[in-house]
Amino acid sequence: MIRISHRQHCGFSITRFLHAFFCAVVVAPGFAADSLFNGTNFDGWEGDINDVWRIENKEIVGGSLSKKQEKNNFLCTTNRYTNFDLRLRIKLSGTKGFINSGVQFRSERIWDSHEVAGYQADFGAGHDGALYDESRRRKFLARPPESFLERDSQGHQWHDYRIRVRANHIELWVDGIQTVDYTEVESGLPSDGIIGLQIHGNGVAEVRFKDLMIEELP
Repeated sequence: MIRISHRQHCGFSITRFLHAFFCAVVVAPGFAADSLFNGTNFDGWEGDINDVWRIENKEIVGGSLSKKQEKNNFLCTTNRYTNFDLRLRIKLSGTKGFINSGVQFRSERIWDSHEVAGYQADFGAGHDGALYDESRRRKFLARPPESFLERDSQGHQWHDYRIRVRANHIELWVDGIQTVDYTEVESGLPSDGIIGLQIHGNGVAEVRFKDLMIEELP
Protein backbone atom coordinates (compact mmCIF):
# COMPACT_ATOMS: atom_id res chain seq x y z
CA MET A 1 0.00 0.00 0.00
CA ILE A 2 1.27 3.50 -0.86
CA ARG A 3 0.94 5.92 2.04
CA ILE A 4 0.63 9.58 1.08
CA SER A 5 2.62 12.12 3.09
CA HIS A 6 0.88 13.98 5.92
CA ARG A 7 1.59 17.19 3.97
CA GLN A 8 -1.50 16.45 1.89
CA HIS A 9 -3.69 17.28 4.83
CA CYS A 10 -2.52 20.91 4.63
CA GLY A 11 -4.65 21.35 1.51
CA PHE A 12 -5.22 19.12 -1.48
CA SER A 13 -3.76 19.86 -4.90
CA ILE A 14 -3.16 17.53 -7.81
CA THR A 15 0.49 18.64 -8.01
CA ARG A 16 1.08 17.83 -4.35
CA PHE A 17 -0.65 14.47 -4.73
CA LEU A 18 1.38 13.47 -7.77
CA HIS A 19 4.62 14.53 -6.11
CA ALA A 20 3.80 12.44 -3.06
CA PHE A 21 2.87 9.51 -5.26
CA PHE A 22 6.11 9.80 -7.23
CA CYS A 23 8.19 9.88 -4.05
CA ALA A 24 6.34 6.92 -2.62
CA VAL A 25 6.93 4.88 -5.77
CA VAL A 26 10.66 5.69 -5.75
CA VAL A 27 11.11 4.32 -2.25
CA ALA A 28 8.67 1.46 -2.65
CA PRO A 29 10.00 -2.08 -2.26
CA GLY A 30 11.00 -3.54 -5.61
CA PHE A 31 12.48 -0.30 -6.97
CA ALA A 32 16.18 -0.93 -6.33
CA ALA A 33 17.34 2.47 -7.52
CA ASP A 34 20.76 4.06 -7.55
CA SER A 35 21.41 7.79 -7.67
CA LEU A 36 22.85 9.17 -10.92
CA PHE A 37 23.94 12.40 -9.22
CA ASN A 38 25.55 12.78 -5.81
CA GLY A 39 24.46 16.39 -5.34
CA THR A 40 28.03 17.58 -4.74
CA ASN A 41 30.11 17.17 -7.89
CA PHE A 42 29.96 15.84 -11.44
CA ASP A 43 31.55 12.46 -10.77
CA GLY A 44 30.16 10.12 -13.40
CA TRP A 45 29.27 12.97 -15.79
CA GLU A 46 31.06 14.82 -18.57
CA GLY A 47 30.30 17.95 -20.58
CA ASP A 48 30.73 21.73 -20.61
CA ILE A 49 30.94 21.96 -16.84
CA ASN A 50 31.00 25.53 -15.48
CA ASP A 51 30.50 27.04 -18.94
CA VAL A 52 26.99 25.63 -19.39
CA TRP A 53 26.39 23.21 -16.51
CA ARG A 54 26.77 23.83 -12.79
CA ILE A 55 25.55 22.63 -9.39
CA GLU A 56 23.32 24.75 -7.17
CA ASN A 57 21.46 23.57 -4.07
CA LYS A 58 22.26 19.93 -4.96
CA GLU A 59 20.62 20.45 -8.36
CA ILE A 60 22.10 20.14 -11.84
CA VAL A 61 21.56 23.45 -13.64
CA GLY A 62 22.02 24.10 -17.35
CA GLY A 63 21.78 27.32 -19.32
CA SER A 64 21.11 30.84 -18.08
CA LEU A 65 18.28 33.33 -17.75
CA SER A 66 20.65 36.19 -18.53
CA LYS A 67 22.16 35.10 -21.86
CA LYS A 68 21.19 33.17 -24.95
CA GLN A 69 22.18 29.52 -25.33
CA GLU A 70 23.38 29.48 -28.93
CA LYS A 71 23.52 25.71 -29.52
CA ASN A 72 22.14 22.53 -28.01
CA ASN A 73 24.30 21.37 -25.12
CA PHE A 74 24.35 18.08 -23.23
CA LEU A 75 25.69 16.87 -19.90
CA CYS A 76 26.20 13.12 -20.27
CA THR A 77 26.90 10.11 -18.08
CA THR A 78 30.22 8.35 -18.47
CA ASN A 79 28.46 5.02 -17.94
CA ARG A 80 26.26 3.34 -20.51
CA TYR A 81 22.83 1.89 -19.85
CA THR A 82 20.68 -0.67 -21.67
CA ASN A 83 17.44 -1.50 -19.87
CA PHE A 84 16.41 0.79 -17.03
CA ASP A 85 13.75 2.69 -15.13
CA LEU A 86 14.87 6.33 -14.66
CA ARG A 87 13.00 8.82 -12.48
CA LEU A 88 13.88 12.47 -12.00
CA ARG A 89 12.49 15.93 -11.37
CA ILE A 90 12.85 18.76 -13.88
CA LYS A 91 12.14 22.49 -13.81
CA LEU A 92 12.36 24.60 -16.97
CA SER A 93 12.29 28.41 -17.08
CA GLY A 94 12.89 30.90 -19.88
CA THR A 95 12.32 34.40 -21.12
CA LYS A 96 12.56 34.23 -24.91
CA GLY A 97 13.41 32.00 -27.85
CA PHE A 98 12.99 28.23 -27.96
CA ILE A 99 12.59 27.11 -24.34
CA ASN A 100 13.18 23.39 -24.35
CA SER A 101 15.04 20.57 -22.65
CA GLY A 102 15.00 16.80 -22.52
CA VAL A 103 16.74 13.61 -21.48
CA GLN A 104 18.77 11.58 -23.95
CA PHE A 105 19.06 7.80 -23.58
CA ARG A 106 20.61 5.00 -25.61
CA SER A 107 22.51 7.86 -27.19
CA GLU A 108 26.02 8.70 -28.43
CA ARG A 109 27.97 11.92 -28.69
CA ILE A 110 28.67 12.83 -32.31
CA TRP A 111 32.38 13.18 -32.91
CA ASP A 112 33.58 16.78 -33.37
CA SER A 113 30.05 18.13 -32.81
CA HIS A 114 28.00 19.67 -30.02
CA GLU A 115 25.18 17.21 -30.79
CA VAL A 116 24.15 13.88 -29.30
CA ALA A 117 22.32 11.25 -31.36
CA GLY A 118 19.64 8.92 -30.03
CA TYR A 119 16.34 8.82 -28.21
CA GLN A 120 15.19 11.91 -26.32
CA ALA A 121 12.43 12.20 -23.75
CA ASP A 122 11.42 15.75 -24.70
CA PHE A 123 10.29 18.52 -22.37
CA GLY A 124 9.14 22.09 -22.92
CA ALA A 125 7.93 24.29 -25.79
CA GLY A 126 4.81 22.19 -26.39
CA HIS A 127 6.69 18.89 -26.45
CA ASP A 128 6.30 17.65 -22.87
CA GLY A 129 6.48 13.89 -22.67
CA ALA A 130 7.11 13.34 -26.38
CA LEU A 131 9.67 10.87 -27.73
CA TYR A 132 12.07 12.40 -30.26
CA ASP A 133 14.95 10.86 -32.22
CA GLU A 134 17.70 13.47 -31.80
CA SER A 135 20.24 13.97 -34.65
CA ARG A 136 19.46 10.53 -36.11
CA ARG A 137 16.04 10.12 -37.71
CA ARG A 138 15.28 13.69 -36.59
CA LYS A 139 11.58 13.18 -35.99
CA PHE A 140 9.05 12.56 -33.25
CA LEU A 141 8.45 8.86 -32.77
CA ALA A 142 5.48 9.30 -30.43
CA ARG A 143 3.63 12.24 -28.90
CA PRO A 144 1.02 12.69 -26.17
CA PRO A 145 -2.46 13.99 -26.99
CA GLU A 146 -2.62 17.68 -27.88
CA SER A 147 -4.70 18.34 -24.77
CA PHE A 148 -1.69 17.29 -22.67
CA LEU A 149 0.80 19.27 -24.74
CA GLU A 150 -1.22 22.47 -24.36
CA ARG A 151 -0.48 22.69 -20.64
CA ASP A 152 2.15 25.16 -19.39
CA SER A 153 5.19 23.28 -18.05
CA GLN A 154 7.45 26.31 -17.84
CA GLY A 155 7.91 28.64 -14.90
CA HIS A 156 8.98 27.91 -11.36
CA GLN A 157 7.46 24.45 -10.97
CA TRP A 158 9.05 21.06 -10.60
CA HIS A 159 7.74 18.19 -12.69
CA ASP A 160 8.25 14.46 -12.32
CA TYR A 161 9.62 12.57 -15.32
CA ARG A 162 9.90 8.81 -15.68
CA ILE A 163 11.61 6.93 -18.52
CA ARG A 164 11.33 3.15 -18.69
CA VAL A 165 13.21 1.24 -21.39
CA ARG A 166 13.33 -2.50 -21.85
CA ALA A 167 14.38 -4.18 -25.11
CA ASN A 168 12.44 -2.36 -27.86
CA HIS A 169 9.74 -1.02 -25.53
CA ILE A 170 9.90 2.64 -24.38
CA GLU A 171 7.47 4.25 -21.93
CA LEU A 172 7.39 7.86 -20.68
CA TRP A 173 5.44 9.50 -17.86
CA VAL A 174 5.18 13.17 -16.85
CA ASP A 175 3.68 13.97 -13.44
CA GLY A 176 2.36 10.44 -13.18
CA ILE A 177 0.56 10.57 -16.54
CA GLN A 178 1.78 8.15 -19.22
CA THR A 179 2.55 10.13 -22.36
CA VAL A 180 4.27 7.52 -24.54
CA ASP A 181 4.00 3.74 -24.96
CA TYR A 182 6.22 3.04 -27.95
CA THR A 183 7.59 -0.13 -29.50
CA GLU A 184 10.61 0.32 -31.78
CA VAL A 185 10.22 -1.52 -35.08
CA GLU A 186 13.42 -0.43 -36.83
CA SER A 187 16.24 -2.95 -36.55
CA GLY A 188 19.93 -2.24 -36.12
CA LEU A 189 19.63 0.58 -33.58
CA PRO A 190 21.95 0.58 -30.54
CA SER A 191 20.60 -1.31 -27.53
CA ASP A 192 22.62 0.75 -25.05
CA GLY A 193 24.16 4.19 -24.69
CA ILE A 194 24.73 7.21 -22.51
CA ILE A 195 22.12 9.25 -20.68
CA GLY A 196 22.29 12.97 -21.35
CA LEU A 197 20.59 16.09 -20.00
CA GLN A 198 19.85 18.79 -22.58
CA ILE A 199 19.53 22.54 -22.66
CA HIS A 200 18.24 23.50 -26.10
CA GLY A 201 19.88 26.15 -28.23
CA ASN A 202 18.35 29.38 -29.56
CA GLY A 203 16.74 30.42 -26.30
CA VAL A 204 17.30 32.29 -23.07
CA ALA A 205 16.44 29.47 -20.70
CA GLU A 206 17.52 27.54 -17.65
CA VAL A 207 16.79 23.92 -16.77
CA ARG A 208 17.21 22.23 -13.40
CA PHE A 209 17.34 18.52 -12.57
CA LYS A 210 17.28 16.75 -9.23
CA ASP A 211 16.41 13.41 -7.61
CA LEU A 212 17.84 11.41 -10.53
CA MET A 213 17.29 7.76 -9.59
CA ILE A 214 17.86 4.79 -11.90
CA GLU A 215 17.11 1.11 -11.60
CA GLU A 216 18.84 -1.11 -14.14
CA LEU A 217 16.54 -3.82 -15.48
CA PRO A 218 17.44 -7.32 -16.71
